[in-house]
Amino acid sequence: MHKVMALDIGTKRIGIALSDYLLMLANGHSYISRQPEDKALAEICKIAKENNVKEIVIGVPLNMDNSRGTQAEDCIEFSRQIEGYKIIYEDERLTSETAEENLREKKINFRKDKGLIDIESARIILEQYLSKAVK
Repeated sequence: MHKVMALDIGTKRIGIALSDYLLMLANGHSYISRQPEDKALAEICKIAKENNVKEIVIGVPLNMDNSRGTQAEDCIEFSRQIEGYKIIYEDERLTSETAEENLREKKINFRKDKGLIDIESARIILEQYLSKAVK
């Protein structure tokens, strides 16, 4: 049995979420600084190894016309440096807005810690992927 990890890759931080072993639940895990990139990549691999991850879902923010903008290309370029895992790309349009809304509903103050949005975004990305993959 294994878990699936999802990453919400931003310019400053990377939000991380993990599935359960049944691949039914998406849980927010943590966020890390993106810089320096070698340290971020090492931390991602460490968390993946500790949690028996075989697949990593990368959120790619496509444009509304389904084209890739600079942020989408940046996410894909970063993910190419992750070795030893199956990489899956998931459209993550508007997840940050949904993440903020979810946190507001739970009365979680994310204004002082923007990393909470990144974690929730990663959880949403993973939830989207799992809802399609399990069917």
